[in-house]
Formats: sequence, C-alpha cells, structure tokens
Amino acid sequence: MSNTLTLALSKGRIFEETLPLLRAAGIAVLEDPETSRKLILTTNQPHLRVVLVRASDVPTYVAHGGADLGVAGRDVLHEQALAQGGAHGLYQPLDLQIARCRMSVATRADFDYAGAVKQGSRLRVATKYTEIARQHFADKGVHVDLIKLYGSMELAPLTGLADAIVDLVSTGGTLRANKLVEVERIMDISSRLVVNQAALKLKRALLRPLIDAFAAAAGQAPTP
Repeated sequence: MSNTLTLALSKGRIFEETLPLLRAAGIAVLEDPETSRKLILTTNQPHLRVVLVRASDVPTYVAHGGADLGVAGRDVLHEQALAQGGAHGLYQPLDLQIARCRMSVATRADFDYAGAVKQGSRLRVATKYTEIARQHFADKGVHVDLIKLYGSMELAPLTGLADAIVDLVSTGGTLRANKLVEVERIMDISSRLVVNQAALKLKRALLRPLIDAFAAAAGQAPTP
C-alpha cells in the first residue's frame, strides 16, 4: 500500500521505550499489545500502522518489505549482518538510544576466566548470539565450542553445560541472583531505526517526516 506506512516493533522493552518517541511525533498507538490479541495495531495517523513481530524478525520484515521501517536492537542487527555478510536492504538512519544495555561474557563466580584464556584453554560458551560470540573470541585468539541456546542462559554454567555465556546484561541483577559474574564487555547495545531502502525511495514523502520526527524526539539532527 503506497499510501500507508508499516512500522515493525517487538513487544516488551523496545515497544514501551518507542512509545514516547512516537508521542513526541504526534503519534498514538490506539491499542495495548499486552491486552489485545491483534498483531496489527492502528494509530491516530491513518497512514501509519504498527505490526508486532519477534525482536529477531524485525530486520527481516523491514528488509523484505513486510514493513517499511522498524526498531531493532544493535544485538539483532549485528548478529544477522554477520550471518548474512551484510545488512541487505536496510538503511539505519538513527541510533534511538533506547533499550540500552550491553553484551557481555559471564561465568560462575568461582571460574577463573582470565586464567583459562591466558592458558589457551578451549572454552564451552552458551549463547543465542553465536555469530557475535564467534567473532569476539576469534579476535581474542580464544578457542571455543559454541552451544546455541534460546533462553535461561544463566543455567548453562550452573549445570556444567558451559564454562561461560554471552548474553545481554542490563542491571546485572539476574547474574547476581544466579551467582554469575560479568567478566568481559563485548559491546554496548541500543536500538536503531531501520528503514527499507526501496520504501525510502517509493514512500519518501511519508517516510521523511517520520524519520525527522524520530530524530528530533531522540535529540539528534535529521539525517540527509
């Protein structure tokens, strides 16, 4: 639909922290995703709708035209770019500076991570970010066996499944509660506005004001 924009968001923290940016742009989402079963939400702007997808699917929807723009974490974008050899079909005009956290290596408190790395030990690392972890340890010259997990990452060191995990850390409370410690920071994470490159050309009159409004709400200069 050439006269309609579709914004892809994921439920949870990114959705909640995107709402103030939308409000600053004069946009209100008319339904609550926590109480509605709908996956397509209307807004007070007739030309803009919101689709709810998994966080890891936002770049895919935008890249392939299922959405014109979206908000995705740097973790998801970087992981997929490494897996695909580049962020095809995506324009990233803004770092919105929301949903901020960090990606780190964590281990049991009694595990000598620095000593294991120094001795050249082969580490077992559990993570859902296998491409980022692979690149990080390769850059350090550390040999690892990667174990792909999708949740409850903290269990891996506690059960002996892995020596370390690579995961997102916000306050560190979950790590402390499970007697894990953050031993290395890999990268800082925040969420980015991503735009379909074809839509940027075909729907420029609709997209440009919205991108500029996001930039103003995030306290950044509009992109050219």
